[in-house]
Amino acid sequence: MTYTKHNQSAEDYLECILTLGFEQEIIHRIDVAKKMNVSQPAVNKAIKLLVEKGYVYEDGKHLYLTEEGKRYAGKVYEKHCIIRDFLQKLGVSAVKAEEDACNMEHLVSEETFLAMKNFIK
Repeated sequence: MTYTKHNQSAEDYLECILTLGFEQEIIHRIDVAKKMNVSQPAVNKAIKLLVEKGYVYEDGKHLYLTEEGKRYAGKVYEKHCIIRDFLQKLGVSAVKAEEDACNMEHLVSEETFLAMKNFIK
């Protein structure tokens, strides 16, 4: 699967909503904007697209992942965590491994990801 900038952005927003859900029960657009350090209009545009794709739904001002959104976000988050842990095992600092994992999670092939996952386990 080839990732475009659009997919990367969508995946970043999905992952953000997922991880915010680990920390708090109710998620608002402003929470996403703060965590991702982006503008409110940027969040509004992204959420609109995610709703259209069936990954997110809203209840008033609250954001929720659909079941499909949870699966997709979960895969992205797992990939992020495996890549981060893999890089740290190689001796990369925690800060740099986190930063690099954010970028690499969108680009690494399934074959490479599975090799990293097997290495970590």
